[in-house]
Amino acid sequence: MRLRYRAVGRDVGRILQVISLMAVASVVIAVLNREFFAVPAFVVTAVVMAGLGLALTRRYGDVPTSGKAEAMVTAASAWATVGVLGGLPFLLIAWTLSVDPFGGLVHTPPLDDTTAIFLHPLDAVFESMSGFTGTGLTVAAVEEQLPRSLHWWRSFTEWIGGVGVIVLTVAILARPGSGSLTLYESEARSEKIHPSIVNTVTEIWKIYLGLTLGSIGLLLAAGMPLWGAINHGMTGIATGGFSVHADSIAHYASPIIEYATVPVMVAGSIAFPVHYLIFRGEIENFYADLQTRWVFIWFGAGSVALTALLATSGQYETLEKTFRVALFQFVSATSNAGFGTAAVGGGTERVWTAGETLLLCLGMLTGAAAGSTVSGLKLVRVVTLVKGTAWQIGNVLRPDTAVRRLQIGDRNLSEDQVQREYTEATVVFVLWIAGIVVGVAVLLRMLPSAYPLEYVIFDVMSAQSNVGLDAGVTGPGLPDPGKAMLIVNMWIGRLEIIPVAVLLTAVFRRAGLYR
Repeated sequence: MRLRYRAVGRDVGRILQVISLMAVASVVIAVLNREFFAVPAFVVTAVVMAGLGLALTRRYGDVPTSGKAEAMVTAASAWATVGVLGGLPFLLIAWTLSVDPFGGLVHTPPLDDTTAIFLHPLDAVFESMSGFTGTGLTVAAVEEQLPRSLHWWRSFTEWIGGVGVIVLTVAILARPGSGSLTLYESEARSEKIHPSIVNTVTEIWKIYLGLTLGSIGLLLAAGMPLWGAINHGMTGIATGGFSVHADSIAHYASPIIEYATVPVMVAGSIAFPVHYLIFRGEIENFYADLQTRWVFIWFGAGSVALTALLATSGQYETLEKTFRVALFQFVSATSNAGFGTAAVGGGTERVWTAGETLLLCLGMLTGAAAGSTVSGLKLVRVVTLVKGTAWQIGNVLRPDTAVRRLQIGDRNLSEDQVQREYTEATVVFVLWIAGIVVGVAVLLRMLPSAYPLEYVIFDVMSAQSNVGLDAGVTGPGLPDPGKAMLIVNMWIGRLEIIPVAVLLTAVFRRAGLYR
């Protein structure tokens, strides 16, 4: 099938126009915080995004509706473009603080060491891609030093990225019959709340906003200050993990805040259609829904296992603290939220053992429910892989004439359905592991040999699963090729690899390198 590149250009343009509104809204935040020096940076970002988007939509506005291939390429292209252009506020605010172009007319604080890192465009793009993909890995050394405008932009990119830039675009611009479903599905989503995809994304945004306000209220009630509650409420429900503090949730040294943050991360791990049913009063979906049931089973079992490992190694002084750290860290890793209350590693200095670290890696790999804000393989795909493998092995012992079906949750799959879903899950799993292997290989090449292998695996897994926890490997001192590799890992992880593979195939074909 021939790819219609004009349709891709039009849809990417529409997405950029919508995302430019984020920069416009951020001007208000800068003014409210009296950081007038940041206003031009957001204005320029809005103009660049909107201008490029308008140019693309005008040039390619008369093309037909996108098909599945075009939607896949659009998703990969749009996320890459938004990730790059989203770095402009970081770069421009750092530049403004370094040169003070206002000549004293606007109060401009001196450039601090943390913000100065964003004078390097690659670091600005790293922070932006980490935000929009809902990852939360950062090259900012001390987040407290950043202007509040950048605190907001980081949280805002994660909040929008958590539900999806294409979902936002569909909610604002889409009309029935406009190819909205193919774009929606290209962002690794398939669950629908209503038959109409436009009504579905509208309902998702209502649920998402309600959960965000509820999260902010819960954190305020637990004793978190307002600015911290707003930012952590946004990034928590988005399972993103950016914080306004260098030591994340540990900064507050409050067990109540730590326990209060756990249900925020869990809420972000549950699929939006299930939230919809629960809000309608169908509480049984907490256990009746396959994915939701396994979210609680996996979170519980993993937390108990990590508690046992930490208790055995004597990391913490009391059993309650050991359990609290294990619960928080495992839920944070598996929900891909990326908040931290304890150091997993210190780069070349070992903190957690290999067993404890790799257990968190397993949680990051699986992720939680499909249709939520979580990345990773998704639990339903893991269940499909495990049950599908057992089903394939069991078929060897059955006669050829037997009718073979597989029960996954409340679905009774035929042989053809099993083969199709099992193949898809296997392909994603293999490509996922390949991405991890390449990322680990690049970082091992870039880093001194003193870095423990499990810590390198941990940070690459954190990037590709869009988690944000780190073992002291990721930071401002990471060599540029390592940062570039993690940017790619974050990008392919957010899109679950397939759209990126389709984009690369299209590029290679266009260049005559693949037929």
